[in-house]
Amino acid sequence: MKLPEIKGFIDLSLVDWDGKVSAVMFLPYCNLRCTFCYNTTLILKPEEMQTIPYKEIEQYLIKSRNWLDGVAITGGEPTVHNELPTLCKRIKELGLDVKLDTNGTNPMMVKKLIMEKLVDYIAMDIKAQLNIEKYTKTVGVDTKALLSEIEKTVEILLNGSIDYEFRTTAVPTIHSKNDVKQICSRIKGCRKYVLQNFKENVETLDSKFKHVKPFSPKDMKEFLKQAKKIVPNSFLR
Repeated sequence: MKLPEIKGFIDLSLVDWDGKVSAVMFLPYCNLRCTFCYNTTLILKPEEMQTIPYKEIEQYLIKSRNWLDGVAITGGEPTVHNELPTLCKRIKELGLDVKLDTNGTNPMMVKKLIMEKLVDYIAMDIKAQLNIEKYTKTVGVDTKALLSEIEKTVEILLNGSIDYEFRTTAVPTIHSKNDVKQICSRIKGCRKYVLQNFKENVETLDSKFKHVKPFSPKDMKEFLKQAKKIVPNSFLR
């Protein structure tokens, strides 16, 4: 069975899956164009990146599975690849858990992976308030059709049994305390919500964000305080 191309691999990470020792696979392409995205080449010009043969990665995973908990699959957006279930299955057959990072725009794929027990944890990015104007401005594409799909994925996670988290990257000029409030109101009752600060001095899809200063630690604590009022299980990462 065909597998998606793998354009990046981290053999050991302690930060991509809370409480787990994981490897990380990066898949190319994305259906969004978030202005502040760091993975510009992976999304816009993946053909310029070397493809890593899965066999090489598999050999490493086999040697490391006694101490490795699982593999995080990220991107780009992994769910744009129809071959994603095959990749997850191959990893699961090695006795390793699978974490999926997703923007939530493909609920059918997410549902399939959950129903076939091909993922163990899902981290879904919520980019902004879930309204068309704000989301479209943030993700750089028209979200009239996409927003309903994102909402479906939110519901799949809220009402399902799989372990998951929602997360938002807080970006100056885009997010405020009210945005955090609105996002948390939509996901009230969720298992976990994570806020992470924007990074400066990295290449971004929209070059003007490269020199945007991140929020201060004080600002991030204020965001967390707002989040915890609605979603007690909120954290800063």
